[in-house]
Amino acid sequence: MTTPDLNNLVALLTVARERSFTKAATQLGVSQSSLSRTVTALESKLGMLLLTRTTRSVSTTEAGQRLLDSVAPKLQEIEAELLAVAELRDKPVGTVRISATDYAANQYVWPKIQSLLGEHPELHIELINDYGLVNIVAERYDIGVRLGDQLEKDMIAVRIAPDETLAVVGAPAYLKGRPAATKPSDLTAHNCINLRLPTKEVLMPWELSKGNENIEVKVSGQLVFNNAYQMRDAALKGFGLAYLPKALVEADVQAGRLSWVLADWFPTFTGHHAYYASRRQSSLAVRLVIAALRAD
Repeated sequence: MTTPDLNNLVALLTVARERSFTKAATQLGVSQSSLSRTVTALESKLGMLLLTRTTRSVSTTEAGQRLLDSVAPKLQEIEAELLAVAELRDKPVGTVRISATDYAANQYVWPKIQSLLGEHPELHIELINDYGLVNIVAERYDIGVRLGDQLEKDMIAVRIAPDETLAVVGAPAYLKGRPAATKPSDLTAHNCINLRLPTKEVLMPWELSKGNENIEVKVSGQLVFNNAYQMRDAALKGFGLAYLPKALVEADVQAGRLSWVLADWFPTFTGHHAYYASRRQSSLAVRLVIAALRAD
């Protein structure tokens, strides 16, 4: 015996509940004759009568009632779950998972999404700090935030920040008494604070540029972090030179806590973008977060 499909069971349940093929057909949006054939086919599959039909009413047989008592709660549970899933499309509910570096999260993401939580209490956000170039689909993220040069080609991307300049900085206490760095190769003689990139399992090279000249310098030192704010703190305390977003340390330089090093070699990269896999498959919650991120 073949197993009845879900639509046949829904048809039977609706007829039994309405006690009428006419009313059930209207509710299901099908013709009365089509609905009658569906129920008859189900009875044929099971080899037993499920409904007693008269010219004035419809009622369940003992077998039909037993079947409905068993499957009706399950069908209602499935219907409730389908409605809950539909809410992800129609209402900003559920969890939106975002992957971003600590700097991008603090500078461009968190300040823009805070208000959404108060406005939409059923919206939940996971903001995960990560310097790895993660596959957001495989890792089940809804949104990734990276510099424009780091975007995957098959993603939909929305710019959320201006171009980003990276800078080399050191504390006056560290620089005092040490030879000044006047060219990128001079960095190899300094104690440099490194950032580890988890995706490639290497230390991030310091990319520098001047005019048409672009150089990658592999530096070394006593400290390695995977957090820009710890790197900044170490630089402020005189542990060495750090390669950081200029916007992150500009106030420190203006206050005299840090100094620019090789200022004419600072590179500029395409600003941060929020990216996601598919506009068609995105929930309302994801679209709402994207809209907040791209707002000025």
